[in-house]
Amino acid sequence: MAMTQRVFSGVQPTGNLHLGNYLGAIVKFVELQNIHDCIYCVVDLHAITVWQDPAELTRNIREVTAAFLACGIDPRKHIVFNQSQVAEHAELAWVFNCVARLGWLNRMTQFKEKAGKDRENASVGLYAYPSLMAADILVYRATHVPVGEDQKQHLELTRDIAQKFNNDFGDSIRAHGFGEAFFPLPEPLITGPATRVMSLRDGSKKMSKSDASDYSRINLTDDADTIAQKFRKAKTDPEPLPGEEKGLETRPEADNLVGIYAALEGTTKATVLGQFGGSQFSVFKAALVDLSVAKLGPIGAEMKRLTADPAYVDAVLADGSARARVLAGQTMDAVKDIVGLVRS
Repeated sequence: MAMTQRVFSGVQPTGNLHLGNYLGAIVKFVELQNIHDCIYCVVDLHAITVWQDPAELTRNIREVTAAFLACGIDPRKHIVFNQSQVAEHAELAWVFNCVARLGWLNRMTQFKEKAGKDRENASVGLYAYPSLMAADILVYRATHVPVGEDQKQHLELTRDIAQKFNNDFGDSIRAHGFGEAFFPLPEPLITGPATRVMSLRDGSKKMSKSDASDYSRINLTDDADTIAQKFRKAKTDPEPLPGEEKGLETRPEADNLVGIYAALEGTTKATVLGQFGGSQFSVFKAALVDLSVAKLGPIGAEMKRLTADPAYVDAVLADGSARARVLAGQTMDAVKDIVGLVRS
């Protein structure tokens, strides 16, 4: 099994995808598919590490898939699927649970943050989440993973698990003709600085679906009138826009709106300020509305069309899952041979 340059990335089906999800992750996925062999996964098994309403989970899985497609990911050239349809993810995760050390998992900061003070009531799945994430990546022997700041620690753990597996079973790996290492040590994929999109009501907080105010975020399914209204009501300060980036350092709301404009336009904050520096926010917001509606309007319309046709979305997931199972099955057959499990 030769190593293939392959990108894997997953998105949780949490519902209410917003501008932060688009600019921070999905737009990068669309760019990556032009230069890499990509596998994009809706990680529904990760979602159930905390309780989910079943009917809502089903809707959210389809919504994330619709967002992938509406934003421009091509499911014919690349693989788009949901994790639970490929049993090898969970199967390899158990093998990795037996490779990973408790000390490694105890250091995972995301578990501590999500479990909070009442860790005894957190699910075992939430604790073992990083082993499943490692399996997601390595069941396809992926070589590259686009990661944000909050996922770097998990990718480091994935590399640790891969390295320990390769070391622990080195003799068997060589005996089965896989060379010196079976699993690659996946590298973080640097796609340029990710756009960090903040709340439209408070520039010090990330844009989030959990914010009580819908005016804090631009949902990908918002229509043109809603997008316009939310940006017009977005919090600002009384001063005109500065002419240089340094002038944004103490103005979080201004910095956020300029950053959104730059990301949507595919340019820099400096360029945006060169155009709008000295302008009042009313002028800048009008331009931001026009740009946002032009960029996001077609995505929202296509998402609504796709979510109204669940049979088509399910067919895309079924096709992607079938193709993913071929790759994952090859890996699991090899892992069973290497570990010494008898298979038919």
